[in-house]
Amino acid sequence: MELEANCPLKRIETVIHLIVECLSKLKEYVLKRGFKNTDEEIHFFKHQKPVIVAKLIYYNTIYKIEAKKPYGTKPIRKHLNKELKELNRFFDNNLVFYKYYRSNNPFLDDKYFLRGKLDIQLCVDTGYFQSDMTFSTSHDYKVAKIIANDLIQVYIEDQLYNKFQKDKSKTPKKLKWTGSKVALIELIYALHFQKVFENGNKDIREIARYFESVFGIDLGNFYQTFLELRNRKMNRTKFLDALREELIQRMGEQDEK
Repeated sequence: MELEANCPLKRIETVIHLIVECLSKLKEYVLKRGFKNTDEEIHFFKHQKPVIVAKLIYYNTIYKIEAKKPYGTKPIRKHLNKELKELNRFFDNNLVFYKYYRSNNPFLDDKYFLRGKLDIQLCVDTGYFQSDMTFSTSHDYKVAKIIANDLIQVYIEDQLYNKFQKDKSKTPKKLKWTGSKVALIELIYALHFQKVFENGNKDIREIARYFESVFGIDLGNFYQTFLELRNRKMNRTKFLDALREELIQRMGEQDEK
């Protein structure tokens, strides 16, 4: 369902019903089975249940956004920006817990993610008191909300960009590859071995020629370059390692904002 391009309201309704049904079955299973120890309970309420509940929050929010969407470019933009402000308000109001969760700290997990461990001083949401405490902790819903808000922000920003970007009719300007040719060849081979193009049915030569065309670059004898990469005694995937390290660092910086 998620792979479909659009999000019509009827499809969202179907997804919401599916998630509610799954949560009901999960609750029945968990309450019947129980947990082996507190570590397993914490893991469930901190990492497993929130991922599913986050989907429910996400689709329910998208449903309301789409159902209330007005007509006209300016009203729609205003409507979407208002939703973004709501996300920022939640972030500001829960900054301390955001930092705790994003840093993957464990020292308050026994208070946040064990049932029956209510501590009013830890800023418990009012909704918790109306929840089923046999299947909820004081902060598992808040984790789900954090995960969902990330997804909602991506959705809204994508809507704003796709619907309101200027000069849509113009052909996008070609990007210039300013990294080294060796780095690009390393990337091409990594993508090829992952079979991300045509399920692995494209020859490496076709992929390389495509990249040459897209970036307007001559990779020369890329077979020879790859052979040299293989023969490196150290740091055989220098560029890919740097990509991974930079991405993780940037993600960490974004989490702290």
